[in-house]
Amino acid sequence: MGIAGLFLTGGASRRMGKDKAALEIGGERLAARGERVLGSVCDPVLEVGPGYTELDTVREEPAGGGPLAAIAAGAVALRSRAHAAGALVLAVDLPLVTVKALAFLRDFPGTDTVVPFVAGQPQPLCARYSARALDLAPEAVAAGQDSVRAFVRSLPAVQWAGPRMWASVADEGAFADVDSPEDLARLGLGGGGADAVEQ
Repeated sequence: MGIAGLFLTGGASRRMGKDKAALEIGGERLAARGERVLGSVCDPVLEVGPGYTELDTVREEPAGGGPLAAIAAGAVALRSRAHAAGALVLAVDLPLVTVKALAFLRDFPGTDTVVPFVAGQPQPLCARYSARALDLAPEAVAAGQDSVRAFVRSLPAVQWAGPRMWASVADEGAFADVDSPEDLARLGLGGGGADAVEQ
């Protein structure tokens, strides 16, 4: 069974001041771009969020409950569709993520959870979650946990993928999320209207 994809689109976008899923980068909405690149490397792919894409969509409970709740909802939905393997998790606010970067995570040796380490920080919203991690996510949410980073740290087996591992297929920007206009500027994307981005 192949690796599924969970595309998280339910963020509040408060600091950005506009809906991140609708931002256009290189003439393409972030929601459409994420759907395209994740769909290039995963099957099946589900959107967890309000329904910005043509993908089958599920909602976290409560709506807007955060990324760990979204991963848990996606995990339950995958299991209901008889998908027993792991999944790539991708948040909508990674405007420069590439097919190569996602394929690197998908094809990382072994079956453990794989989390990129970027600029000294983990990026758990562009990561591969093992089958066991997906099974544990709903339990963690039911127990009141809401931090996805704390959840990842609690997992029994995690591979931390640093720059020496992914530098041949991606740069830091591929794993960078954007929460504000300042983040867009830092990545050279201005107000969200960059002429071109890597596919």
